[in-house]
Amino acid sequence: MGTLKWNGRVETIADATPSEIWAVVSDVSRIGEWSHECRSGAWLGDAVEAKPGARFVGTNRVGRYTWSRTNEIVTADAPHVLAWRTVPSRFYRDSTEWRIVLEPHPQGTRIVQTYEIVQINPVMERLIYLVTPAHRDRMPALDTDVVRLAEVAAHR
Repeated sequence: MGTLKWNGRVETIADATPSEIWAVVSDVSRIGEWSHECRSGAWLGDAVEAKPGARFVGTNRVGRYTWSRTNEIVTADAPHVLAWRTVPSRFYRDSTEWRIVLEPHPQGTRIVQTYEIVQINPVMERLIYLVTPAHRDRMPALDTDVVRLAEVAAHR
């Protein structure tokens, strides 16, 4: 039986400034505009912006499966780096760190998105592999996500 790909990297060049892209990517309520999987996001508690320690809930959908995860901002260096991790819970004991880096480029901005699974139970990994084929190789969908992020930011 196969295993999940534990990390990945995609990038694209956007016809937008780092600040324009930052305005989209750091607003968790806009994640559904560019993510293939996370359909909505909302800040939790007193959080109102991306800063280390701020938490938000993301609601995801793949095929017929829908679930929500609590996430925590790890790095918020506007307008250069935004990183967050899924917070392990009683039901979801895994954690993945997501990072978006925005680099000035002669044609606008290079958007680099990476992910790394930092914690997962082997049984849960096999279960996800079996029931969520889209998670076996996330790269095609993530490629599409960064292109969509670039388009959303360019049309602000």
